[in-house]
Amino acid sequence: MSRRRPGTTGPGDLPGKGATTVTTEPTARDEPRALRGRALGALTAARARTALLTDAVDDGELTAQHSPLMSPLVWDLAHIGNQEEQWLLRTVGRKAALRPEIDSVYDAFEHPRATRPSLPLLPPGEARRYAAEVRERVLDVLDAAPLDGAGRLTEDSFAFGMIAQHEQQHDETMLITHQLRSGPAALSAPEPPAPAPGELPAAAEVLVPGGPFTMGTSTEPWALDNERPAHHRDVAPFFLDTTPVTCGAFRAFVEDGGYRDPRWWAAEGYAQIRRNGIEAPLFWSRDGAGWLRRRFGVTEPVPDGEPVLHVSWYEADAFARWAGRRLPTEAEWEKAARHDPATGRSRRFPWGDADPTPERANLGQRHLRPAPAGSFPEGASPLGVRQLVGDVWEWTASDFLPYPGFSAFPYREYSEVFFGSSYKVLRGGAFGVDPVACRGTFRNWDLPVRRQIFAGFRTARDV
Repeated sequence: MSRRRPGTTGPGDLPGKGATTVTTEPTARDEPRALRGRALGALTAARARTALLTDAVDDGELTAQHSPLMSPLVWDLAHIGNQEEQWLLRTVGRKAALRPEIDSVYDAFEHPRATRPSLPLLPPGEARRYAAEVRERVLDVLDAAPLDGAGRLTEDSFAFGMIAQHEQQHDETMLITHQLRSGPAALSAPEPPAPAPGELPAAAEVLVPGGPFTMGTSTEPWALDNERPAHHRDVAPFFLDTTPVTCGAFRAFVEDGGYRDPRWWAAEGYAQIRRNGIEAPLFWSRDGAGWLRRRFGVTEPVPDGEPVLHVSWYEADAFARWAGRRLPTEAEWEKAARHDPATGRSRRFPWGDADPTPERANLGQRHLRPAPAGSFPEGASPLGVRQLVGDVWEWTASDFLPYPGFSAFPYREYSEVFFGSSYKVLRGGAFGVDPVACRGTFRNWDLPVRRQIFAGFRTARDV
């Protein structure tokens, strides 16, 4: 399985501090029968979304490369099937290989995205048939697989959950490709709900108390290796925005000349925007005195009240400096999202341990845009912070580094090869992310120049 992608640190946000066994995180384990049913549901939902995204365009668009940043959609489709075959049929089910000759073609590490159109890809019809045949055989493996401790891959149906998350991650990637393609809209969805006037946050920021909390997880059955293990982490008190930064707030930065003032930018970030002529978030364009944006084939006015989207880490960091603030560290973000001051324990999500619902978070491609800032009061944290899960991925100040006690599983290439200062951490998930691949401990990462992803941010400040 491959990844779908691929600042300053604040107080206490350092690896290696106090890695201990903890008991203040929720226990989320289920019985094997329940996990088998959950795996079946997750695999089925992922395949339904894959079909929707690939059936929305004709075969010509499936095989085209809409941006050198992305693969042809048909590559993603067969890659999904190939990874499922390798992990669930061959490794878990110990079945003979169906199509070993295509393993190299769909190896994401062997072939960068820009080169994939030149590969001998399966045509759309054959790719669909291949993925369907793999899935039919995988369901037989799921029926027979022991899920009660026969091995780490099958315990708690981990391998099936890993593959469901992998497919949903590629579904998000394919949604990004839909955003990058030219031509009329191929996808549609209802508008997200807006908060009633009386439901808006009472304050623009909240104080997050300092002290220790449990970061990461050792009990979430389908958590990936970089989320593990649970460990204690200390953070100093800090203030955090109650909502993500909006398009209106970011427009003020643009119109104040923020993109032309090197004072606000990391040197490499400023060089990158000057070199590429960047003067606003990706997909924005000037319209007289105002701004328009392109969203899934539709051009529309930039909505001031919506979280800003398609900004790089450098753009987020520059805005924060211009505003006299900073990006939160990853540890600060997770404390705000998971820590319950009343009980001292870390929740699975800001609202508690229950799974996401449409009333709590904008996830699962139900809406093809972020909801207005301040939405989803039912999804707020105990401190009243909104939209920590869903709507937009949130850039943090932190480099992507292993937790104390990290162990690569089931292979190094998922996380370990990306650790270091080249990648920045994003948290919280976006509207394009399925709930199965989003939780309070989930860690995303990307290059700080990346703009096509569904990324925004919120800001913090020291006390």
